[in-house]
Amino acid sequence: MRRPVLSLAVVLFVSGLVAPATSYAQQAVNLYLGGFVPKGEDSRNDNDVLVGNLEQGGLAFKVGDFHGVTFGGEWLFGLGEKFDAGAGLGFYSKGVPSVYRNLTHADGGEIEQDLKLRVVPITATVRFLPLGRGAAVEPYIGAGVGVFAWRYSETGEFVDIDGIIFRDSFSGSGATAGPVVLGGVGIPFGSWSIGFEARYQWAEGDLPADQDFWGTKIDLGGFNYLFSFKVRF
Repeated sequence: MRRPVLSLAVVLFVSGLVAPATSYAQQAVNLYLGGFVPKGEDSRNDNDVLVGNLEQGGLAFKVGDFHGVTFGGEWLFGLGEKFDAGAGLGFYSKGVPSVYRNLTHADGGEIEQDLKLRVVPITATVRFLPLGRGAAVEPYIGAGVGVFAWRYSETGEFVDIDGIIFRDSFSGSGATAGPVVLGGVGIPFGSWSIGFEARYQWAEGDLPADQDFWGTKIDLGGFNYLFSFKVRF
């Protein structure tokens, strides 16, 4: 994890050095709330654990069940009249129930599991405001890099190769870096504004080999659709 975190720190440090002194009057705190939509089954890594659970593991759930709430905040500071740099921290967590498609207990009861994914993105971004800061409407586009701290787990009942049902818990965690692109619009009202943003992230985590997951990766990519509230000072 040290190398991605160090890279992110360097980006933030350099951004601070190149910001002109007048930009410090254009700092802002941006809070957001919205939804995270992970990549669909057909576009995920072939070694992704969710794909493996569906195709080889025989579990019954949908990748779309992992759509969930995300929230967080950013510190933004001006780089001239048409650029902002930012540092952000977010949070997403979703648990999804599943069962075996074709296997049950002897009495017909379902063999149940809970699949859970948590992602904490730490991001450094730069935004371009084509109309400049202070326009009646402030559209923007941007890009950056994120370090995505994640944890994936499966807890409940499982069936081994001999058909024996057992209860257990499996988990993997880590942090991985990846690019972020974004676009949005803000509507200012004096020193504060409301807005909407869509951002896309790319990242994949490596699952531990000793946990016997149906996959070696967890794909963390997907869209974030965010409503924001920003205060400038």
